[in-house]
This record gives sequence, C-alpha cells and structure tokens, in this order.
Amino acid sequence: MREKLSKRQTRLFLVSAAILLVGLGSAMAIYLAADDEADGEQGYEVAGKYIYPAMNERSKKYQHDLELYGGKAAVLADDFNRWFDGLWRGRSLAVTIGCISALLSFSFFVAARNAHFDGNADRAQEEEQT
Repeated sequence: MREKLSKRQTRLFLVSAAILLVGLGSAMAIYLAADDEADGEQGYEVAGKYIYPAMNERSKKYQHDLELYGGKAAVLADDFNRWFDGLWRGRSLAVTIGCISALLSFSFFVAARNAHFDGNADRAQEEEQT
C-alpha cells in the first residue's frame, strides 16, 4: 500500500530538487566562465633597471626555510592552507559548489524520506484553509 506524501515531505523534496538544480546550474556556469589558473604563476620583481623573476613560494628553498623555522607542522599547515585557498578560485570553485550543493540536496532528500507521515496535522491544516 502506497502512503500519501505529507506536505512537509513534499516541501522537502522540492527544496532538495531546487538546491540541486540551482547549485549544479551555477557550478556549470562558473566552470564555463572561469579561466583555468595555472598553479605555477610567476610574478616579476623590478630592482633598479633590471627585472627578475619573483621567488616561487613553492621552491625547495622556501620549503626548507619554512621547515627550519616552524618544523614539519608548518610545512603541512602551509600546504593545507594553499590547497584550501585553491578550492575557491577558478574551475575548482565550480567543482566545490557542485559538491556542496549535491551534499546539501542529498541531506534534504534524506530528511524528506525519513519524515514521518502525520495525517492529523495535514487534516488540521486543510480544515483551517476551508
């Protein structure tokens, strides 16, 4: 026997679908509009009349100095911060938004599936509307 969905379940299913559609649609738009930033972007420094390539912060010297001053934990923290910062730029932002919207939509879907049917509450709401 198939149960009738309550209004609460219907609303939660609709919210789940809306979050999924808006989230994946915006993620696709961001992905198509964003440039794929190169991790190895290198700036330049001007000293006097000469232009020098800027120090790459991912160089072995930088890693060595960071480990010397802060230990292995500082190197790991720096790597984590750079990874986390990279999630919010370019095409990786689109992937991040897509994943977050899919997880949020799934949680609303599970909440709708696990919501208990309360026929008395629906009948009371219908009586108030008439």
